[in-house]
Amino acid sequence: QVQLVESGGGLVQAGGSLRLSCAASGTTSRINVMGWYRQAPGKQRELVATAANAGHTNYADSVKGRFTISSDNSKNTVYLQMNSLKPENTGVYYCNVERNLGFGRLRYWGQGTQVTVSS
Repeated sequence: QVQLVESGGGLVQAGGSLRLSCAASGTTSRINVMGWYRQAPGKQRELVATAANAGHTNYADSVKGRFTISSDNSKNTVYLQMNSLKPENTGVYYCNVERNLGFGRLRYWGQGTQVTVSS
């Protein structure tokens, strides 16, 4: 099992910045992708950004140029730097980790951290 502990959420005014962190512990071998997803009230969970071990990153179109995902593989930690925040970025942000076992993949979720952007 993999345990994920998120931190860094909070309340910020539009235009402000926040940095989210997610530390993975437990069975962290074969982790190949770490990322962040957001769930706004009444909406489905959606991709924000992912970072693969090979260095490839992927972003939702709505956050490109404002958010930056990075990871420290030695610490099994992934970060999300969020700049120029907008009210529509409000939601619960969930850390996600994927382990590639060769014969299949396992995904794990954190408990979520609330981000609220006021206008």
